[in-house]
Amino acid sequence: MKILVTGANGFIGKNLVWQLKNLGYTELLEFDTDSPPEKLVAYTAECDFVFHLAGVNRPEKPEDYRTGNFGFTSELLNLLKKHRNSAPVLLSSSIQAEQDNPYGKSKKAGEELLQSYSEETGVNVLIYRFPNVFGKWCRPNYNSVVATFCHNIANGLPIHINDPNTELQLVYIDDVVEELIRALNGKETRSGEFCAVPIFYMEKLGRIAQLINSFHSSRNTLTVPKVSDGFEKKLYSTYLSYLPEDRFCYPLTMHTDPRGSFTEFIRTPERGQFSVSVSHPGIVRGQHWHHTKCEKFLVVSGRGLIRLRKLGSDQVVEYRVSGEKLEAVDIPVGYTHSIVNEGETDLVTLMWANEPFDPENPDTFALTV
Repeated sequence: MKILVTGANGFIGKNLVWQLKNLGYTELLEFDTDSPPEKLVAYTAECDFVFHLAGVNRPEKPEDYRTGNFGFTSELLNLLKKHRNSAPVLLSSSIQAEQDNPYGKSKKAGEELLQSYSEETGVNVLIYRFPNVFGKWCRPNYNSVVATFCHNIANGLPIHINDPNTELQLVYIDDVVEELIRALNGKETRSGEFCAVPIFYMEKLGRIAQLINSFHSSRNTLTVPKVSDGFEKKLYSTYLSYLPEDRFCYPLTMHTDPRGSFTEFIRTPERGQFSVSVSHPGIVRGQHWHHTKCEKFLVVSGRGLIRLRKLGSDQVVEYRVSGEKLEAVDIPVGYTHSIVNEGETDLVTLMWANEPFDPENPDTFALTV
């Protein structure tokens, strides 16, 4: 199957092309603004499906909207007619087509042109009126407020909000691509006379900025987003894609003493805290118990012995653990517990607790196993 993608280097096009390659599509006919015109002539003669994603969003002159969004569509359809190619055509339009502005008018004109083409030729056409699309590889300071906010906040630049209560309809790029591939296979999602991405979000501008600012400060707070919230999860992934390449790495606070070190890695309000403990040979850690705080220990390097004793009992339960055989050990509440490094190298243990450490209420009570 030969698939023509116009606007192949654009935001949606680039994401679509890479996913098509991931899925094993090999005959992709990629066309963009810097492609030689003769390529479009050849591609329209042999393609089996057209993703028409090319368009103009922010030209230098208002009249260029019509040239980019109507004129190029006309050229594309004329070439398909010339070659008598009845390949289905999918058009990337915009909800702005309902608005009385130069961009909206140009998008509406492109839609009408495609609909007339379908009536004349009988070719199957699919028109998607996309709302605000966000995700990786979207150009900041262009036509996406999410991309601009992510880029500016990630780079320590200011953002400007006229009305934080402005509500936006948004779709995530991966959901867009998934829907486009369904359309390629004849399983598009219809919404009246147009097609639509079934997963969308209604979010206020103020909340979007608040979330992105929280992502920026999360390296200090050690928090991660609420991944059960689909929008927050996708927005966080988008934000990370705008980090400067020299700032992917960030330091953690290592609490060191003669025994080794203890370092918190991630804190979450819903899923607890993750930490890394490093113990030198012969060191014993723990010797305490908890009322409600439960833990999981996973030794990833070295050899250790975990000992547990239920309060009021003399029976000690022991587990030998090693980085050579990864095993998680649950530490129940009401058991005093310890872990000792029995090896000749440092013992490295990944620890999870069901709540972040609170110095005002540590729920930790010293007691020898």
